[in-house]
Amino acid sequence: MKWLKKLTHTLTGLTDAIARFPLTTLFLLGTVFINSYMISNEKDGSKILLTFVVGAFLSAVFQVVYDRFFSKLSIQVILMGMVVLLTAGYYLIIRQAPDPGMEIEMRTVVALFALLIAFIWVPVIRSSTSFNKSFMVTFKSFFNSLFFSGVIFGGISIILTAIDQLIFSIDSSAYAHTANFIFILFAPMYFLSLIPKYPGANEKNKPRKETIDKAASCPKFLEILLSYILIPLLAVFTLILVTYIIKNIGGEFWTDNLLEPMLVSYAITVILVYILVSEIENKFTATFRMIFPKVLVPIVLFQIMSSIFSLADSGVTHTRYYVILFGIFAAVAGILMSVFPVRKNGVIAAMLIIFSAVSIVPPVDAFTISRTSQSKILKNVLVKNNMLEHNKIRPNASISDKDKQIITNSVQYLYMMGYTKNMKWLPDDFNAYEDFHDTFGFDEYQKQDHFTQSIYLDLQQSTPITITGFDTFAKIEILMSDQHSDDKVFDMVKEGKEYTLFKNFQQDHYDLQLKDSNDLTLISYNTQEIFDKFSHYNPSKGQISAEEATFTNENDRAKLTIVVQNLGIEKQDAQYNNAMLFVFIQIK
Repeated sequence: MKWLKKLTHTLTGLTDAIARFPLTTLFLLGTVFINSYMISNEKDGSKILLTFVVGAFLSAVFQVVYDRFFSKLSIQVILMGMVVLLTAGYYLIIRQAPDPGMEIEMRTVVALFALLIAFIWVPVIRSSTSFNKSFMVTFKSFFNSLFFSGVIFGGISIILTAIDQLIFSIDSSAYAHTANFIFILFAPMYFLSLIPKYPGANEKNKPRKETIDKAASCPKFLEILLSYILIPLLAVFTLILVTYIIKNIGGEFWTDNLLEPMLVSYAITVILVYILVSEIENKFTATFRMIFPKVLVPIVLFQIMSSIFSLADSGVTHTRYYVILFGIFAAVAGILMSVFPVRKNGVIAAMLIIFSAVSIVPPVDAFTISRTSQSKILKNVLVKNNMLEHNKIRPNASISDKDKQIITNSVQYLYMMGYTKNMKWLPDDFNAYEDFHDTFGFDEYQKQDHFTQSIYLDLQQSTPITITGFDTFAKIEILMSDQHSDDKVFDMVKEGKEYTLFKNFQQDHYDLQLKDSNDLTLISYNTQEIFDKFSHYNPSKGQISAEEATFTNENDRAKLTIVVQNLGIEKQDAQYNNAMLFVFIQIK
């Protein structure tokens, strides 16, 4: 009956977690309820959803603060009241925005990350238990709860599928509701049930310490994975990275933006592995702890310098801000790890919380600085090219390619972040995708090396198409992988005469040809013109207006109009064009 004992133990752990984190449980229940409402009604409740998530994180952190430093019930009630007030304050802030937007979402994610680090660090502040053990407990608990939640969801999904296929139909939203309950309520509560209660300020409970040591023990599988697989792989990667930096220190390293995320990922991995192996003793881990922090510092310093140099042309964006800020954090962390013993790794957690707070609290936060920087860069380029007069933009297509690129990048960023709404010299209803050419006098500029990016465009939804005056229309597909000459599309009859539309492949493109019964071509259209127009569009544009999507050829015998429904331009070793087109025909 071991399985029954394990089940009883798990259920007891869950009930203990509910009793220990009552406010967190209520916020998670609220999150499940709101998410369920959004699934069922397809209505937006994201602001309340975010508020409940923030409340759940805050309440969990305040609870471990209470566990570590206090014992009176009145203090716990006061802390709960503070959580409610802070959560309500967060909602009052975000409810002013028309939608959460990227800035609010990013600030929230960073705040939640800081709260997670605080959740790990607070229980061991000035404690005999090290931060490394608390981190290992959290690490194991997270993956255990994720694994069991995934297994439960998979099992229930199979049962639902069997019922749907064999007994009676089940609404497809049942899977979403199941995932909602399991991953938003069960998984976090199971995670919290695996977190032991650390000794309080006045407690020295030996059995509790033994419980914590057991929970923080590194599984043999993880020890082998970290010591004998991950550390050697990191050593090889470090050697490659150092070799690349030495070979390219004179030029390419400083302009290779693709290296930036690789260096950031490397720094994150080194710090994470360092904390995880802090309690593991063998030759591999000892060598790693001795060498890697010292290697990390110069690599990160080079990355910081490279990122700063790139700011001269591109300005600050929130992503670049975080790259530089994390680089500074990683460099300081590397120095601290080289000097302090592993027991002092809690200093890294405290520093990470401080850096996170700096990045989201004005006036030196990532978003205020990036908005100011990009607005200044855009305004300077416009003034330089005499495109800004009396707080109004004058279109100018004759400016340099470099300035076109700067304007494009800045406008795209400011529009994506929702900052263009507050810029007086831009139209109130400015749309970066639809109004760019009319506002600045040129299409969004793309560097030559951006041409390797594939482009996928769709006609804007609910777009009306005028059909007045046309005799017929058809929907046809252009596939460069399906090349046939004189492929008949459809036949039509007008006033007793027969006409046929052909899709004729010519070397590297398709011609649409309308012919009469005598095989005389009345009108034709080279579809390559369509792809030529869109080949320089920004890959992130996504949608096009009816005006952009419409192409017409007309003569005294017929009129042929093409409207692009969707289009793909795949740029690899060669260019592959594909499109779905509406073709309208008028016989004169």
